[in-house]
Amino acid sequence: MEYKAKAVAALLAATCVFSIIALILTVVNVKEVLLPPSTKYGLVFDAGSTHTALYIYQWPADKENDTGIVSQVESCAVSGPGISSYADNPALAGASLKPCLDKAMTIIPAKLQRDTPAYLGATAGMRLLREQNSTKAEQVFAEVVKAIRQYPVDFRGAQILTGNEEGSFGWITVNYLLETLVKFSFAEKWEHPQATEVLGALDLGGASTQITFQPGGTIEDKNTSVLFRLYGTNYSLYTHSYLCYGQTQALKMLLAALREGSSSPQRILHPCYPKGYQENITTTDLYDSPCVPTPSTPSTAQVLTVTGTGDPVACRTAIQKLFNFSCGAHRTCGFNGIYQPPVQGQFFAFSGFYYTFHFLNLTGQQSLGHVNSTIWAFCNTTWKELVENFPEEKERLHMYCSFAVYILTLLLDGYKFDEHTWSSIHFSRKAANTDIGWTLGFMLNLTNMIPTEALVYVKGQQPGLWASAIFFIVLTIVVGLVAIFLQCFWKPK
Repeated sequence: MEYKAKAVAALLAATCVFSIIALILTVVNVKEVLLPPSTKYGLVFDAGSTHTALYIYQWPADKENDTGIVSQVESCAVSGPGISSYADNPALAGASLKPCLDKAMTIIPAKLQRDTPAYLGATAGMRLLREQNSTKAEQVFAEVVKAIRQYPVDFRGAQILTGNEEGSFGWITVNYLLETLVKFSFAEKWEHPQATEVLGALDLGGASTQITFQPGGTIEDKNTSVLFRLYGTNYSLYTHSYLCYGQTQALKMLLAALREGSSSPQRILHPCYPKGYQENITTTDLYDSPCVPTPSTPSTAQVLTVTGTGDPVACRTAIQKLFNFSCGAHRTCGFNGIYQPPVQGQFFAFSGFYYTFHFLNLTGQQSLGHVNSTIWAFCNTTWKELVENFPEEKERLHMYCSFAVYILTLLLDGYKFDEHTWSSIHFSRKAANTDIGWTLGFMLNLTNMIPTEALVYVKGQQPGLWASAIFFIVLTIVVGLVAIFLQCFWKPK
């Protein structure tokens, strides 16, 4: 009996010692530990004049100097044309968005979907439709809104971006991706890069073109000035958007001008189309845009025959007539009398600028002389030779000479680049594995207005101390159970 009592007492003493050790280990060297921030998601539809795309972004819920560090998770191309093309059947505009929305729901965790802001931004295509028929524009918007509201997201609305918004958001995208706005330092902090020059942005869509950059002096025309605060720094930018000077609408204006100057109103000789190419178009298709004025003597719908002549000199002359290069009252201007300070710094040219020059293999910083000679040689190639050399591009092949000469005219005569500043233009579609366009800049600017989540702190210990504490807690329990077992079931002889 005395041996049993001693054994149980020893076990109880060990239990007390072990529990004290465990208690000491659990309270010693305790620190406050910051939990990793949760992730937020955002959706932006880019409803352009010729197509629509959905971009899925994410950023940490805690933000850096009031602006989120945003990355692109996924993009989804909506099948079919731009939503403005559904003016006569608006329900199809909404239906076209659903496959991409379904894809987004498989990417964003279900528990975060209802807190995910979603937006639709329409650009020049819808700006033109609103000018042409505001009722039809509203009907298209009503259908896309109805379609997006069927999904469990925080839909914040559909809007038509102004040209200046489209241009300046594209500028934000370029500079964010190239780390001129914020950069992760060796000290593992997001910092504003010192002595880093921001880049300009050149955007060419189907219905409009935008130029945005930080000029060297004061912006004289406040209608072309925009101010942003990003990552704790203010930026004053020059930006302007030229409606109707996107490549699709500009080439429609060109075709209408060539018809106007033709000796036969049913037959158009097109110097920008390759020799040997011929197509038929209707006057209804030609004059279906506010950018293309209807002839003073309108006639019933007619079929027009367009024949390519492959003459780059005449092509450039015809394209130049689409612009007014005189500056009027402004000391410096772009074109059509719009104020523009002299271009300064490096520029990224994307969208239509990139796609045309990529096809012609001219995105490698070639000299202006090389670019000119390449385009001239391409425009002198016959339709038969082009089809043999580029069979996979047959649908748009006849238009590439027009696009290229138009881009050269726009950049050199319109935006006033020259042989000295040409090398500052970089033609690119992506940067840092992310598509360049206005949507990322839109989301970055928007995160200024999305509240920051409070950081969460918890008590934490070093892993070694925590493991030791757990060991002594388990040992205390085991020894205590052994003591109870001996007390209850050990019957000494």
